Amino acid sequence: MAIIARANAAFHPVGRKRRGSGIGGRPVPGETTFNVLRYGAKPGGKEESTEAFMQAWVAACHWRGKARLLIPEGDFLIGQVTFQGPCNCPTPIIVEVAGNLKAVTDISEYSSPEWVTFEDINGLIITGGGTFDGQGDSVWQYNDCQRNSNCQLLPTSIKFNSITNGNLRGIKSVNAKSFHIAINRCDRFRAFGLRITAPEDSPNTDGIHISSSNFVKVSKTKISTGDDCISIGQGSTNISINKVTCGPGHGISIGSLGKYQDEKDVVGIIVKNSTLLNTDNGLRIKTWPGSPPSEAKGILFQDIIVKNVKNPIIIDQLYCPSGSACRSEPSKVKISNIHYRNIRGSSYSPLGVNLMCSPEYPCQNVELFDINLQYSGPQKKVSDVSSSCSNAKVGFGGIQIPPPCQ
Repeated sequence: MAIIARANAAFHPVGRKRRGSGIGGRPVPGETTFNVLRYGAKPGGKEESTEAFMQAWVAACHWRGKARLLIPEGDFLIGQVTFQGPCNCPTPIIVEVAGNLKAVTDISEYSSPEWVTFEDINGLIITGGGTFDGQGDSVWQYNDCQRNSNCQLLPTSIKFNSITNGNLRGIKSVNAKSFHIAINRCDRFRAFGLRITAPEDSPNTDGIHISSSNFVKVSKTKISTGDDCISIGQGSTNISINKVTCGPGHGISIGSLGKYQDEKDVVGIIVKNSTLLNTDNGLRIKTWPGSPPSEAKGILFQDIIVKNVKNPIIIDQLYCPSGSACRSEPSKVKISNIHYRNIRGSSYSPLGVNLMCSPEYPCQNVELFDINLQYSGPQKKVSDVSSSCSNAKVGFGGIQIPPPCQ
């Protein structure tokens, strides 16, 4: 059963004022700490502590002074919970996660596909080096989304919904039941120093999914998972991905786009200084055939190393996973001003550059500059990587390995 911890709920403050180190190690005079242990949380990971977490959050969020929610070292079993704002305390409210949070494994306990949600908060910092353990290995067997387009979604581990001025740093997420982290309808949100891991055969375990958000920055993060390391969905604008290591997984994706009506455009995406290792795709833009009209434009992939990556550079406007009802009409997502610059390394597939654009709305102003991909796959008769372009207006410059497609 979901528990929503609202700021206007009745609360009993059991806080403790301290001088200790605050943001970045600097003292925060007058800060009050709300330790979940003082609200009845049970370390050890056997007894559920959801109610204690809720009460501690309500007290911290309702506090009129500087507030810090503290989850100390230890294992804590918690079910579905929403940490709801807006908060009364001065911004930002700090959530220090030093312990290991373990998700309840009984799927019937989740009324919607989220485990821990932070919602409607202006000014939020989550830090502490702790771990969110989705315990997904207990439920992945029930995921049939690859065969069933109307499948029941399993819970995302951490969802940020309508957060302004958010900061997520130094946190680990392991074995999510579905997505690890979802950032939705957020503005000015930064995530850095994260460690996200799940087995490469774990289904739908996207590392970070961003949608309907503006000015999101992800940096200095390592992601190893069973789906997209980072996926950027509809309505995302001014997104920066920097110094991310991805693999195994399905690469870094724009999309999929065009599956639903009235999707918003994707504009202003920068992916730089990152490394992809042994991923099933590299730098990908994917849209559904027969999609409603929308746009994806102003996208830069620059200074990227790929090692043993299948499909290192791919635009796929025929995206339709197995089990989905595929439409025969062309995609109506307009793709333009796409730049691939200084992409180097090795391709596990013979086709290193594959631009499959819509015949109704061909890709416009696609730039390939300094592309250097060597073949590293198993086919002994293949010595060089090739390229293919359809329905795309492409400009080339600098090194071109494979040779430019005609």
